[in-house]
Amino acid sequence: MERRQFLAASSIGLTATMAGCVGQSLGSDGATPDDAGSNTGVSGSDGEITVSADGDVEAEPDQAVISVGVEANGQSADAVSNDLAAGADSLRTAFDDLGIPEENVDEGQYRVYPARGRDADGFEGSHSFEVVVTDVDRVGEIIDTVVDAGADNVGGVRFTLRPETREEYRANAIDAALANADAEASHIATNRNVSLEGTTTVKTGDVDVRAYYAESEASDAAASGGAPPTEIDAEPVTVSASVTVTYAFTAQ
Repeated sequence: MERRQFLAASSIGLTATMAGCVGQSLGSDGATPDDAGSNTGVSGSDGEITVSADGDVEAEPDQAVISVGVEANGQSADAVSNDLAAGADSLRTAFDDLGIPEENVDEGQYRVYPARGRDADGFEGSHSFEVVVTDVDRVGEIIDTVVDAGADNVGGVRFTLRPETREEYRANAIDAALANADAEASHIATNRNVSLEGTTTVKTGDVDVRAYYAESEASDAAASGGAPPTEIDAEPVTVSASVTVTYAFTAQ
């Protein structure tokens, strides 16, 4: 899997507390994600510098979630319910034919309600599904197949990461945030003419996975072979982490 990592230069906040004179300190002396919230007890320091920093990494998505559904209208709620049931069965058959495991198909909303609008008559309804796909290269094929099977509504596609991949990139994002914190603390120490002596505490914040959303433009013509297959290109997913690191410093 292609991996791209960069250090976030923005969203870096900092505070400094000093006893006697201004100070410095570096977190690269053993502060890792496992040290979150720990206190190394650096002694003989003149004060502390506390830095908050963010870190981002990018990863190619290895999972997609596709929203699809069927819609119906009729003169009675029973008629709409029957049409929705038939449409949903057709989609389930398509999922099976595509080799999508049953556990990767989640039932979404099911609604039957009086038709809306001033001159509306009868009832309307919808039944949606969320399909988890672990081969993102098949997204276009799956969309064309479900449209051919009768899907009336193909919503957006959410490209994201599998749980195990999220954990891997979570650690990378924390590493990037810690590197940003170290660089910022070092800059402050140089500016204040003090020496960093070590990390006293590290706290990690929430790790965020920002999925990539793509709109589907599948058509009946594409599904039936009358047009080129639907193609949806996925962009990288961003994983972000934040840390707050306190460094001890001594005056030079």
